[in-house]
Amino acid sequence: MEDKNITCKECGRDFVFSARDQQFYAEKGFQNEPQRCRDCRQARKAPGAGGAGGNRPSFEAVCAECGTNTTVPFKPRGDRPVYCRTCYTAHAPAASI
Repeated sequence: MEDKNITCKECGRDFVFSARDQQFYAEKGFQNEPQRCRDCRQARKAPGAGGAGGNRPSFEAVCAECGTNTTVPFKPRGDRPVYCRTCYTAHAPAASI
C-alpha cells in the first residue's frame, strides 16, 4: 500500500491517507476511504458540533412518576408515560447475563 492524497470534502484541504491508516481501515473491515481530514472528523465528533457525537435534539417533558422536569431524546406523544433518568432506570428490566 502507498500513501494517498485525498481532498477533504468538509474544508477542501488535501490530507494524506497513509499506508498505516489504510492498513488500520482494512483490519477494521472499513470499505470506504475517509472523506474528511483528521481535524474535520474530530470536529464532527465533538459534543455540540452537530455531528454524530454532538448536539442531539432534546425535548422537555415532565416525569410521569416523580413530576420532575426532564429532557428526553424523542418528542413525547402523550399516549405513553415519560420518565426522568432515575425513574426510567428503576422501571427498566434488569439485564440478564
